[in-house]
Amino acid sequence: MDEHLDELARLVDTAGAEVVGRITQQIQSPTPGFLIGEGKVEEVRLACAERNATLVIFDEELTPTQGANLERELKVRVMDRAEVILDIFSTRARSHEAKLQVELAQLEYMLPRLTRMWTHLSRIRGGIGLRGPGETQLETDRRMIRKKIQGLREKLRGVERHRATVRDGRESMLDVALVGYTNAGKSSLLRALSGEHDIVVEDRLFATLDTLTRVVDIGEGYRARVTDTVGFIRKLPHQLVASFRATLEEAREADVLLHVVDASHPGWEDQMRVVEDVLDELDLSEKPVIPVFNKIDLLVDAVGLAARAREVHPDAVLATTMRTDGLAALKKALRALARKERPVITVRVPAADGARLAEMYRVGEVLGRSSQDGTEELTIRLEDWQAERLEREGVEVRRESDRQRSRATG
Repeated sequence: MDEHLDELARLVDTAGAEVVGRITQQIQSPTPGFLIGEGKVEEVRLACAERNATLVIFDEELTPTQGANLERELKVRVMDRAEVILDIFSTRARSHEAKLQVELAQLEYMLPRLTRMWTHLSRIRGGIGLRGPGETQLETDRRMIRKKIQGLREKLRGVERHRATVRDGRESMLDVALVGYTNAGKSSLLRALSGEHDIVVEDRLFATLDTLTRVVDIGEGYRARVTDTVGFIRKLPHQLVASFRATLEEAREADVLLHVVDASHPGWEDQMRVVEDVLDELDLSEKPVIPVFNKIDLLVDAVGLAARAREVHPDAVLATTMRTDGLAALKKALRALARKERPVITVRVPAADGARLAEMYRVGEVLGRSSQDGTEELTIRLEDWQAERLEREGVEVRRESDRQRSRATG
């Protein structure tokens, strides 16, 4: 419970409010009218008056009726965890796509709560939980809200179609998507892999919402396309999960998911389960996944954690962006995957063409080399598009299947 409330406090801080007190209650089942007991409601009301609190935030999701009843009794603004997360997303969205997704999620959350929320919107401008779709305070008619939701869904379907077109035009290489709990270090990993220091990295929840893709060098002539996706969190509003499906299409199309775990967090096992549940909700649970235990530089006993992690996840990789060799194991694992994507071909190059020979070593993995009559024959793993480029440039290329057919005929 304390861990959940600590996380809620971080969310509230990110949203821009100050926590002045905590109240908890252990009950067998939530009460239909208030979630908490009536005596506890009075305790909360007195605490608000004593500490001049203007906002009460519940860690559990409130029904529209519970929210309205609590505001009537407490005489202050009442929010739940889902509403705080939606508010943070509204302030962190930068791209047009992310703004569309957040607006859709907010409107879907607001729709059953119109009576209560529009009362606030008519009186107050600004404040956490009230930043969102422009001029929604004027759209008090449910029919208009539903029409706007329908329009946003159509726009996001257009975004999804555009993403599919962009993916079709990309050159062939290993596609990797970073997934994980918020603040696990996904953006830090992408920045370290790509070497691009302009990638935003903050020690805050949901520092970045926009999908970011970079082609990175993973060594030995191999490259991978790595995409950073939005972070997950426990009790993530289902409206957000649904609206961010277009963004998470990148994860759906990836060859492998890197599940980034904050190894320094005491509750990393619980966080892993949360991410796995969201992936299951997104129908991504069948994707190949490599658990990446990040931030191992912060551990006192990295060896102990490695043994514990690999006991449950045999293919787990340890990583840190704070050491020069901190990503060596991760790059090795990605190279092994990329190698499977590359066919073995034979290339014949004039021995005098030193530039072409050097290129073969740079862009592919040379498995063997022999010389005959002034010609160098290289057996090499090479991506299909590169082999096709060589053929267009007049280089003699023989694929493994060609060689097998030749042997069978002989």
